[in-house]
Amino acid sequence: MSTRLSYSVPLAALQHYLYCPRQCALIHLECAWEENQFTAEGNVFHERADSGMTENRGLKKVLRSLHVSSGQWGIHGIADVVEAVYSKKGGEVVAMTPVEYKVGKPKPHRADEVQVCAQALCLEEMFAIEVPAGFLFYGKTQRRFEVPFDKELRSLTALVIQNARKVLTGIITPLPRYSKGCKSCSLVHDCLPDVCREHRQTMKARVDDVFEDSLGASEADDL
Repeated sequence: MSTRLSYSVPLAALQHYLYCPRQCALIHLECAWEENQFTAEGNVFHERADSGMTENRGLKKVLRSLHVSSGQWGIHGIADVVEAVYSKKGGEVVAMTPVEYKVGKPKPHRADEVQVCAQALCLEEMFAIEVPAGFLFYGKTQRRFEVPFDKELRSLTALVIQNARKVLTGIITPLPRYSKGCKSCSLVHDCLPDVCREHRQTMKARVDDVFEDSLGASEADDL
């Protein structure tokens, strides 16, 4: 990409968008936020990564809470941990690996992978270095999972960035669509997906009743 975009999308919004476009809009446009068990556990889990402390391990430096951005992709945010490897002490960076921390366990969708891939896009632009892979560390499993930044994931990340930008620069918040993920969302009481679902079901029942009444009247006319 060669053009710089005027609106910069927060990295967290990419994961929020993949989880639910409406949640993304409520958080980043309407500044809605509520704590629940899952968000509280996440805050505690991220305490060390959010400390901003730098740790030296020989030619490797562990950077925490690193601010990253990309003008070309129009994204910005904070990487939990970036492991930088130097050619020699005081030398140039030869490798950078983003590590994103998640309190839960691996998910069936690719939201976490997209978030860490977007961090890699920022690092590549900022340090003019190729970032081929990163890691996701999950609290439930206490294990790292390698995430190769292949062509498929990079394409998906680019698409999510584009779609999230459309939501965040639009004038209408996406309508609620109930799913099983709503039960874990801290904004479920602000979003009210159950109410909207019941309203849609009620409207459908009304339409069905009108259709049946109309059909019954038509059949009666045929007698």
